[in-house]
Amino acid sequence: MRHRKKFNHLGRKSAHRKAMLANMACSLIEHKRIETTTAKAKALKMYLEPLVTKSKNDTTHSRRTVFSYLKQKEAVTELFREISVKVMNRPGGYLRILKTGNRLGDNAEMCMVEFVDYNETYVTEQAPAKKSTRRRRKKSSEAQVEAPVEETSKEA
Repeated sequence: MRHRKKFNHLGRKSAHRKAMLANMACSLIEHKRIETTTAKAKALKMYLEPLVTKSKNDTTHSRRTVFSYLKQKEAVTELFREISVKVMNRPGGYLRILKTGNRLGDNAEMCMVEFVDYNETYVTEQAPAKKSTRRRRKKSSEAQVEAPVEETSKEA
């Protein structure tokens, strides 16, 4: 029975899957954006986001833990030096998956995976917008027509 076994095996043995996800994660860290199939992108998101969260705490233990997953010293260094600084205030959701259509050869659903804080098209550092009031302003013609109404007080 497959109860509570929900991650996608991607049609590969575990060693092949781990190596593939590690290589994809290192490529994404290096280039900040890669194009892949949607299934692999979702698996990569589940694989890489906990590592980015670990990189926020720059200790020897967290570096060794991340290195055991990624297996490339340059990728670990870039993750801890550049990416963790940029995503420090973000509580999660470090990756964005943008669907790009289907591949011509086998009609596989393709997408682009990128770090959220590295796309200048979507990232805009703005001050929070003022919240507008829900009141309406009376038109000048209505204000002249209406006469002040006296309120009657009810005694209970």
